[in-house]
Amino acid sequence: MKSTIGMFAAAVAAALLLPAGAALAAPTCGLNNGKKATGEPIKVGAVVGQTGPDDFSSSAYAAKAYFACVNANGGINGRPIEYSIEDDQWNPEVAAQVATKLVKDMKVVALVGSGSFVEMGVNAKLYATEDVMSMAAACAVSECFEAKNIVSTNEGPLPSNVGAVQWAVANLGTKNVVCVTPNIPSTGPYACTWIEKFMAKRGLKSSNVYVDPAAPDLNAALLQAVASGADTILAALPAGLGAALLKPAQEQGLRDKYKWIAPTTFYDKNIPAALGDYWADHVYVNIELAPFEETGPDAANWRDVMDTYASPKDRRDTFSQAGFLAAKFFVNAVLKLDPAKIDRKTVTAAIRGIAGEKSDLLCAPYYVGDGDRHMPNHTNRMVQLVKGGFKLVGQCSDVDSAYLDPIRDAEKKLGIAAK
Repeated sequence: MKSTIGMFAAAVAAALLLPAGAALAAPTCGLNNGKKATGEPIKVGAVVGQTGPDDFSSSAYAAKAYFACVNANGGINGRPIEYSIEDDQWNPEVAAQVATKLVKDMKVVALVGSGSFVEMGVNAKLYATEDVMSMAAACAVSECFEAKNIVSTNEGPLPSNVGAVQWAVANLGTKNVVCVTPNIPSTGPYACTWIEKFMAKRGLKSSNVYVDPAAPDLNAALLQAVASGADTILAALPAGLGAALLKPAQEQGLRDKYKWIAPTTFYDKNIPAALGDYWADHVYVNIELAPFEETGPDAANWRDVMDTYASPKDRRDTFSQAGFLAAKFFVNAVLKLDPAKIDRKTVTAAIRGIAGEKSDLLCAPYYVGDGDRHMPNHTNRMVQLVKGGFKLVGQCSDVDSAYLDPIRDAEKKLGIAAK
């Protein structure tokens, strides 16, 4: 399993190198005046799960690239953003330590671009107590979407996994799905429980297989999934672990015996090469943001920012797109402030005031507001794994789940509706 994850990481690094002599488009960021910001730095942080069972840090490195672009183009009205990324190592104790370092010791005005399977659950109370906002971009736990001081540009495991199942029921004839997912209560069970409700409401069946994130045994997980009697296997896992699950499935010739679906974690430019042609046309993936080949202004600018300011080794995946957007929306909000009066209080108010931010990377407007929970992104698409990439097979569709009822009520009051 470890070697498969390592091979996937190597494929990421190799596939993202730019061709020799490739021309880069000029990205646009912030004030876009071409002047380097030299004023007093504005401290911003992020917490990611970079080392551990899988690397879940691409959102923060996309935010870092965008902030570098902003700093090269006037900063926040002359003030540069000083961005610090901390690794929680998928460890709750470490997550608490690094968040405390950012919030209490470094006194960041906000967190932007965080991505983790553990930190939001650990630190939601800290952020509320200190009244610091986290504009996350790769949330993977329920607390991220049920906390007053956390909001994310990604959807999280519930909409993405339920969305994948919803599409499979309607388009693949799924009648019995097994959800293979990390055994983190506010991640895997959180999403899979709502899949159970979705299936039961329609008289269909579902079951769950939980994987220990500290010592993931994907061979055993696959055997349990096969024994479940399901006709559809949902690989509700990070990309590296998902690839590790499909390897023994290929060795056992299981591809054509099941329907294979996955959440947005599988939507990574390097997954097709990592999985190989064997899986082409047989895996369907829910995506939380736009397809990589989207030609709109934000999609193009994301690629340009990454090509110009990020490392070639930084992943270009859905969470990278989400990190780019979180950074952009943060900058848009803070640029409206008096630069001499930027502190945690004014930044928190500015973030809560975000309403109706539109992007071609999203199906619906992004907003924050004063609510006790936030899930502005819950409308998604589906793609099919094909040779060398992915093919769009499902357009923007909202997720059918009662979990979203309070979110939709809040959106109606704000005059915001999903497509």
